[in-house]
Amino acid sequence: MLSDIVILNEKETRGGFGEGILEAGRRNPNVIALTADLAGSLKLNAFMKEFPDRYIQCGIAEANMIGVAAGLTIGGKIPYTTTFANFSTSRVLDQVRQSVAYSGKNVKICASHAGLTLGEDGATHQVLEDISMMKTLPGMAVVVPCDFNQTKAATIAIADYEGPVYLRFGRPKWPNFTAEDQKFEVGKAQILAEGKDISIFACGHMVWLAVEAARILAEKGISVDLINMHTIKPLDEAAVIASIKKTGCVVTAEEHQINGGLGDSIAGVAGRECPVPHEYVAVMDTFGESGTPKQLLDKYGLTTAHIVAAAEKAISRKK
Repeated sequence: MLSDIVILNEKETRGGFGEGILEAGRRNPNVIALTADLAGSLKLNAFMKEFPDRYIQCGIAEANMIGVAAGLTIGGKIPYTTTFANFSTSRVLDQVRQSVAYSGKNVKICASHAGLTLGEDGATHQVLEDISMMKTLPGMAVVVPCDFNQTKAATIAIADYEGPVYLRFGRPKWPNFTAEDQKFEVGKAQILAEGKDISIFACGHMVWLAVEAARILAEKGISVDLINMHTIKPLDEAAVIASIKKTGCVVTAEEHQINGGLGDSIAGVAGRECPVPHEYVAVMDTFGESGTPKQLLDKYGLTTAHIVAAAEKAISRKK
C-alpha cells in the first residue's frame, strides 16, 4: 500500500554500498575491494580498516583495476571494483567486455556517482549511457537499487550471485524508505503498490519520485501498479507481463538516457508479449550539465510532475 511507504531518513546510496561491502566481507572471506583512487567517495574506509589485507588501491588506472579483478577470480576471490560510474563503464568498456564478460569472470563492478544527480561535476562525469552499455554485454547482470537500505542489501546479495554484475548507485542524500532487513534477490522485481489503471516501472533514484507520483494519481482516482525494477538484467519478465496485461499501459522512469535503458527493456518485453501504450520519463538523447541535482532533474524532465503527466498521457492512449 502506498500509505505504508514512508521516508525513514535521507542517506546516500553510496553509503549503503559502503556498509554493504563491509558486511559482505564479514560473511565471505573471498570478498576483495579494489578502488581507483576513490576509497573515500565509495565509502570504503570501514572495509579498509577491518580488512586491510583484502583491499587493493589500484590508483588512477581503471583499466588495470578491471584486469586485476578478473585475475583475482581465477583464485576464487570475489572482487568488487569501485569508482565513478563513468569510469566503471565508458573508460574501461574494452577491458570489461574482454576480461570480464567474455570470460564470464565473477567480478562485481560497483559504480557510484551515476546519472544527473552527480550534480555540479557536470556532463563529463554524469554518465547517462551506462545501463545501456552494460546490459548489452552477454552474461552481465545490471542492478540499480533505489535507496540506502536497498543498496546495502544488493551489495551483500551480489557476493552470492555467480557471474559478473554491474551495480549502479549515486552520490546525493536521497529518501531512504525500503526495509532495513529486506532480502534482496537479483532479478526479482519489488512490487510497491498494486493497481489497475497504469503500470509504472522505475529504478534507482526515480523510484521515490514514482511513489510520490502514484500518490498524486491516486488522489485523481487513478490506480497505479507500482514496481521497483531494481534489476534491469536479468529482467523479471513475468512481473512485467502480469502488470501490463492488467493495466494496459505503462510509464518507465529512469535517471538514464531514453535509449537503451530500463524503458527499452520493458518495451522489448511488451512488444513481444503484450503491446501497450508506453511513455518514457528519461533524459531525451542529450548530455547533462553542471548544476544541483534538483536543478538538473527539473531541467531534464525527471520529476514527480513529469511522471504524473506521462501516466495521464499513457492512459489517454488506451483503446
